[in-house]
Amino acid sequence: MTKILIASQNPGKIKEFRALLADLRMELLDPIMLGLNVQVVEDQASYLANARKKAHVFAKKTGFLTLADDSGLEVDVLAGAPGVYSARLAGKGKTDADRRSQLLEMLRPHPRPWRARFRCALVLQGPHGLGDFGMGECEGEIIPHARGSAGFGYDSIFLIKSTQKTMAELSLQEKNRLSHRARAVRLLLPHLKLLQDR
Repeated sequence: MTKILIASQNPGKIKEFRALLADLRMELLDPIMLGLNVQVVEDQASYLANARKKAHVFAKKTGFLTLADDSGLEVDVLAGAPGVYSARLAGKGKTDADRRSQLLEMLRPHPRPWRARFRCALVLQGPHGLGDFGMGECEGEIIPHARGSAGFGYDSIFLIKSTQKTMAELSLQEKNRLSHRARAVRLLLPHLKLLQDR
C-alpha cells in the first residue's frame, strides 16, 4: 500500500487531513506517530513557497511521498495581514489565544465588518521532486468574541456567513466541506487517486 506523510506537527491539521483523505487506499503517516521532530522555518514570501519548502524537507528526510500545506488568514482592512505571518503574529512561542487577541487589537480601530479569508496552499511531493499542488480559500469575516470549541488557530473568531457559524462551531464533517484546506485537497484528489495503488 502506498504511504503518504502528512507534513505537519499540528494535531488539529493532522486530524482534518486524515478525515479528508480517509477514502484513499493509502497508509497515512504523520511526524507525531513516526516520532519525527523536523522543524522547517516558514520564511518564504508566499503560502505556496512555504508549502513547497516543507514538502521538500520532509520528503528528503523520510523518503515518503509527502503532503505539506501552508495556510493563513487575510483581513481586508489590514491590507491582507497577517497572511503568511498568521502563525507568528504575536511572536515566537505564543498560543492561538495570544494570536487571536493580537489580531483583535489590530482590528479595534477599524469599523466592522472585518471581511477576511483563509487561504491554503497544498503541495504533494515525492523524495525525487514535485508532484502537484492545489490552492483553496474560504471567505468570511472576523468577529470580536470567540465562539465554539472545535478547530484551532483563528477558527473561533472566523465567521462563515452562509452558515452563521464560526469555523470552531462546525463539526469536522461540516468544516471539511467548506474550509480552505478541504478545497485544496479536492484539487489534489485526482492525482492522489492515481498514486494510491502503486
